[in-house]
Amino acid sequence: MLQDFELSGTGVMLSIFILFLATMALIWFFKIKFSKINPDTLTEKHKHIVREVGARAKYPEVDNFSMSGQFLRYGLLVALAFTLFGLSWTTREEKVVIPEGALDLTEEIEVEPPRTAEPPPPPPPPPPPTIQEVPDEEVIEQPKMESQEITEETKIEEKKEEVKAPPPPPPPPPPKPKEEEIFKIVEQMPRFPGCENVAGDNKAKDDCAKQKMLEYIYKNVKYPPIARENGVEGTSVIQFVVDTDGTITNITVARDPGAGLGDAAKIVVESMNKMSAKWTPGKQRGRPVRVQYTLPVKFKLEG
Repeated sequence: MLQDFELSGTGVMLSIFILFLATMALIWFFKIKFSKINPDTLTEKHKHIVREVGARAKYPEVDNFSMSGQFLRYGLLVALAFTLFGLSWTTREEKVVIPEGALDLTEEIEVEPPRTAEPPPPPPPPPPPTIQEVPDEEVIEQPKMESQEITEETKIEEKKEEVKAPPPPPPPPPPKPKEEEIFKIVEQMPRFPGCENVAGDNKAKDDCAKQKMLEYIYKNVKYPPIARENGVEGTSVIQFVVDTDGTITNITVARDPGAGLGDAAKIVVESMNKMSAKWTPGKQRGRPVRVQYTLPVKFKLEG
């Protein structure tokens, strides 16, 4: 019977609070009840009554011990309730549903090149030149002819051309920063954090990291309301780069089923940078390198 009776932490605290209020209300009730009794009235009422030997109270109306049985039963009831709450308090972890074959990809995914803006239209051709007619009255001045005749008395001055030094060559441009190569397959692929202390070889650590990654994704991913309302399902494929320090960069949506599923998967991957621990970077020949990681995220509505 008690097997199906379960309470969360909030339910237990609420039940204890209700019992506390009930106990305080009971104490307050009897306090008010006894305070309303007038001692003079009791004295007048019992002045001709002989009090029994061994009586615990002078007047029966204010005898608290007469209700000891009721208080005992109430205390046992409260103790039983506390015991029941303690046995029914459950701290179950939320079950994460991971789709079957969550990391399977049926075909090679290639990142589409980013679409650039369309070039602006070419400018309109210039208007044709206008021909202006020259009036007949315009007199064209004839150039003056100077004599080029050379005689013995003509002095020829030799012009010395100034030789100018060539300008200094421009300084060479600064070398471009060398970008580290991005690998797709390395000797040790990047791993989701939390499995470095797992006993076993790299394969055991990889399997543990993949399981923890899937639990993180399907626990934190939010199914878009518009996709849920329209019954849209599918697999979003996210590609990102695990940097040499474990940071997630260059996050792109390689496949988007639509209705916001691609953006929802991208948000979950971006949230990995906010975790307390970072990814273990991939290694090639013993040194950390940048590695591209492809991650499918499956969205399926529960029947």
